[in-house]
Amino acid sequence: MHVDDLRWFAVLAETEHLTEAAAALGTSQPNLSRSLRRVERAFGVPLFEREHRGLRLNPYGRLVLEAARVATASVDTAARRIGALVDPESGTVRLAFLHSVATSLMPDLIKAFRAVAPRISFELRQEAAHDIVQDLETGEAEIAIVAPRPDPARFGWHLLERQRLCLHVPPGHPLASRRRVELEAAANEPFVGLQPGFGFRRVTDELCRAAGITPDLAFEATDLATIDSLVGAGLGVAILPSGAVRGTDSGTVSIPLSGVQARREIGLAWRLQAQLTPAAERFRTFVGSRAVTVS
Repeated sequence: MHVDDLRWFAVLAETEHLTEAAAALGTSQPNLSRSLRRVERAFGVPLFEREHRGLRLNPYGRLVLEAARVATASVDTAARRIGALVDPESGTVRLAFLHSVATSLMPDLIKAFRAVAPRISFELRQEAAHDIVQDLETGEAEIAIVAPRPDPARFGWHLLERQRLCLHVPPGHPLASRRRVELEAAANEPFVGLQPGFGFRRVTDELCRAAGITPDLAFEATDLATIDSLVGAGLGVAILPSGAVRGTDSGTVSIPLSGVQARREIGLAWRLQAQLTPAAERFRTFVGSRAVTVS
């Protein structure tokens, strides 16, 4: 039994009429009948009830129809992926990226890459860092823009950006006029931060512990742009990477943190034990040729 036999069987099962199915498939009725016999021999049971008006799918046939649809869909997916492997000029890059790079780094990279590889498309996944790492592990994503750096024993890494950490305060805040500020100066302020589990939330928690403060969280968001907007509305202050929020009119004032050596590092990651498709490999090579941005 060939996979095409399952395709023909699925068409016959949907029409339940030999003549109509043969016409739809562009084959003869004898060819279709021989194909059906091969499928029935493979499963060892008849799959249709023969009636004078045509065919009627029986319970065995319904089970085989379900399996045939799954099998042929899997074969088609494999064929598409193989097509991407043998044609580096096309194909799809399965790219996961952080929410915080959605309006800055990620679209800039894609725009620059598509200028030299216009036939390559992208399948995008916008997620938190822990979900991105899981998708790299499972193969749902081939390559990712992520922070912080995942386990170097399992993932390749190319640094893209180093971002200075800043304290964002509302307009008119007493700290807004400072050129630099120590985190301890905001010890008594309400904070707006990311929800637990996000990579940058771990960074801010570590900074606060090092400064000896326990932030009073007024709100926990899922993206940096929301945090910036809420700070602008006067809900509190926040630690944010320089340049991570672009194109907002929140009015927040960004003050570099003094006494803090840590910077947020964003990079391109991929699973070391997985072979990238030529499209993804081409994107990785392109991104790897770009200089590291420091902000």
